Amino acid sequence: MPHLHLLTTGGTIAMTAGANGAQLGAPPPFVEVLTRAVPDLKVTVTPLLAKPSSGFSFADIAGIARAAEAAASQGDGVVVTHGTDVLEETAFALELLTRTGTPIVVTGAVRLANQPGADGDANLVAACRVALSKAARGKGVLVVFDDEIHWGPLAKKRHAFRTHAFSSEPFGPLGWVREGVVRFTLTPEKRLPHLAWGQSSDMAAPAIPILEVGPAMEPAVLEKLQDCDGLVLALPGGGHIADTCTALLEKMAGHMPVVFASRTGGGETLRQSYGYAGGEIDLIGRGLIPAGPLDGRRARIALAILLSNKASREDIAGFFQAL
Repeated sequence: MPHLHLLTTGGTIAMTAGANGAQLGAPPPFVEVLTRAVPDLKVTVTPLLAKPSSGFSFADIAGIARAAEAAASQGDGVVVTHGTDVLEETAFALELLTRTGTPIVVTGAVRLANQPGADGDANLVAACRVALSKAARGKGVLVVFDDEIHWGPLAKKRHAFRTHAFSSEPFGPLGWVREGVVRFTLTPEKRLPHLAWGQSSDMAAPAIPILEVGPAMEPAVLEKLQDCDGLVLALPGGGHIADTCTALLEKMAGHMPVVFASRTGGGETLRQSYGYAGGEIDLIGRGLIPAGPLDGRRARIALAILLSNKASREDIAGFFQAL
């Protein structure tokens, strides 16, 4: 009898609509849904959190990772039910923070359980099938939504409210679930570097804002961020900013890690193409760290984990360089 560990954290999949909008209520009948769809299945349910994912802290996400890795050592598959708002950040963090051959699958819902066409049960059953599939072993953390299987580090929420909300743009899903059959057509080339959350529960989480930069960017905006623990810039193109900001960024990079990502959503930051003031060559020379293929959201998660271990600037730069 296969043994599935189901870790619940709240989110729309656990909410119903009422007079005052969607709210968390009594735990949904997840076990009944799964055992009805997959006969002879043992399900262990562990409630971890019960709140919207937009309210998750770094410590919450680290706790999910610890619980998922522990559950993976005791069963045949792990499914994490999660709110969709920041599901992509959690899936990316789980890929960094866990190392197990047992599949860890993250899923959720866009429609509430008592809305017409609710998608939670279908997503849960599909995620269960993937988590218990031998083909999913060793592929890292996965996201299952609308019968598609996405690699956790690539999954992005690309629509605010439709059920086909998740994508792996600019790539495609690794596979799909069809008539109860799990099929993979792609596989990740390699796992991401393994990190550990190093912060104790009584320590303040690192303060790391993301600043998306466009035209008319003024140094006065950056000046307000000088007391942070780190900064992630989502920059135009391959990583470029107005030359009026470069001197201040160099000063900031002298006392905290400043990481810059591309805001385009595709490709990666450049390293040796543009040499003008504010181009990526200039920024790297001033001590800023290119995020490589990571967007700003993922760069922020990685930087938070690294800073929780008091990583040096050299270690942080080395992490992003190795991606």
